[in-house]
Amino acid sequence: MSSSRPGLRLTACLLNISEARRKYIVENVAKAALLEKNGQKHHEVSVLNIFSDQDYNRSVITIAASVEELGNSILAACVEAFRSIDMEVQEGIHPCLGAVDLIPIYPLSGVRVEECGAVARSLAENLVERVPGCSVFLFGEADLPEKRSLVQRRKQLGWFTRRDFSALEPDLGVAPARRCGLTGCSVA
Repeated sequence: MSSSRPGLRLTACLLNISEARRKYIVENVAKAALLEKNGQKHHEVSVLNIFSDQDYNRSVITIAASVEELGNSILAACVEAFRSIDMEVQEGIHPCLGAVDLIPIYPLSGVRVEECGAVARSLAENLVERVPGCSVFLFGEADLPEKRSLVQRRKQLGWFTRRDFSALEPDLGVAPARRCGLTGCSVA
């Protein structure tokens, strides 16, 4: 992906998934972000970094793409994560509420934060359609009209203490099920 092309509008996502110990799963999630629907590599999407913490059993995959392509790229990665990560057996010291735990989207070049919020909302709607049992909690620019911060949402959800997932009311999707877990979409 060349950022020197005139008019290229860049965004990034720091996709947080609840897996670090099985490297092949993390790599498959990252690869899914890079492929178009026909299986060919997408030329306007790059995985810039993968950070995995073994103790937390959590990885952050940094994906950069044009604003027009980022949503589809993240959706493909999320579908792969939901398919591959079994939350019934997931263990780690970092509290997590789902296979895909957090999807912050950031503007990089030529993109307004409100556009990233629209990408996050669209992604959330697509996740609920594509992943049965998916629950989505919005924050930041994706959380209209409140625009609650991640810190506010974590406190409301009992992120670091909650174990009764069925009591949560998602912004989109059904009441949370441990298997598919919860996803936060936002613009930070």
